[in-house]
Amino acid sequence: WGCFIPELRMSLVGPPMRDRFAKADRVAGNWTFFRQWLKNPLAIAALSPSSRILAREMINQLPEHAGRVIELGGGTGVFTRALLERGVAPGNLLVVELNPELHRLLREQFPGVKVIRGDARELQAIIEREEFGKDHGVDAILSGLGLLSMSRSTQRSILSAAFSVLSANGRFIQFTYGPSSPVSRELLNELGLHAVRGGVAWRNVPPAAVYVFTRKSSTPIRAVRTHPR
Repeated sequence: WGCFIPELRMSLVGPPMRDRFAKADRVAGNWTFFRQWLKNPLAIAALSPSSRILAREMINQLPEHAGRVIELGGGTGVFTRALLERGVAPGNLLVVELNPELHRLLREQFPGVKVIRGDARELQAIIEREEFGKDHGVDAILSGLGLLSMSRSTQRSILSAAFSVLSANGRFIQFTYGPSSPVSRELLNELGLHAVRGGVAWRNVPPAAVYVFTRKSSTPIRAVRTHPR
């Protein structure tokens, strides 16, 4: 019953109280995130969760009529919440989080969403087991993983798994704190992928750029570039 309490609580109170509960959830999530970073800094990409500003930049890169979406590295749920607000139905969203504490937090905050504890490199096995997107495929994957800090072999495994489940024109949307694509040109060529930089969340801490990866054989896309905020 515990996982249903937040949803019930939100339905019984007015807007001011909902805002207060939402703020309390964010504070709790931030503290959980920081504790997990302290335990294993190399496994957590940043000192603090991504901001709603960065989430907006990520959401801007979704296909116009995105149906089924996967989120890798759900963290404290900033991107998850933004996806739901964008209109992605809870049943069409699958979130993969490896960290057990963050996985528990996500399940509590989003009881209607399929939240799986698993490794992004095993994404194909995960969606086959969960029977997610088996009819129409997956339109987009939003990644909160720290690709920049990963080895090339790990990047290769994650991207290969991602594009094994994405539809023909599916998009892999990734943010990075670095000055260029977190995936080298050599690896992109090896995997037959193309990268385009979209918006930059200048007010995120630290500032982050958003990249969109697609197959070279896919219909060319134009990433959305937004004005600095």
